[in-house]
Amino acid sequence: MDKKILRALQEDGKLTNAELAEKISLSQTATAERVKRLTRDGYVLGYTAKLSPKMLNRSMLVFVEIKLDRTTPEVFETFAEATKNNPVVMECHMVAGGFDYLVKARVADMEQYRRFLADSLLSLPGVRETHTYPVMEEVKETSAIGI
Repeated sequence: MDKKILRALQEDGKLTNAELAEKISLSQTATAERVKRLTRDGYVLGYTAKLSPKMLNRSMLVFVEIKLDRTTPEVFETFAEATKNNPVVMECHMVAGGFDYLVKARVADMEQYRRFLADSLLSLPGVRETHTYPVMEEVKETSAIGI
């Protein structure tokens, strides 16, 4: 039953408790209690609206590989804080392999990307090299986790 609730909420986070209860064939009281428990236990982290990048002039999606020249706790912390505080950065992941970080960013165009790269990434201490992958077509984009 919990999996049904989680699937339904991922599909439509705006469902009212009554709509959710009907969808999963459970009473409203039992549904509300389960949702409270799932939230309290950390399965549900929050609710957001999905916005249109095109309408907000952020149509260009880029992925950037970042290589650091030194991997000290201070460099990691500085890089992490800078990306967390940058509204252009949608995701930033420290990875194992041929580079240190993978950054996903949304910008208006290549000009804005070049400014972001120069001002926000290359200016950080420890950044040695970047490789940029502009997205030509978004084939699949979701935040849903398969349940």
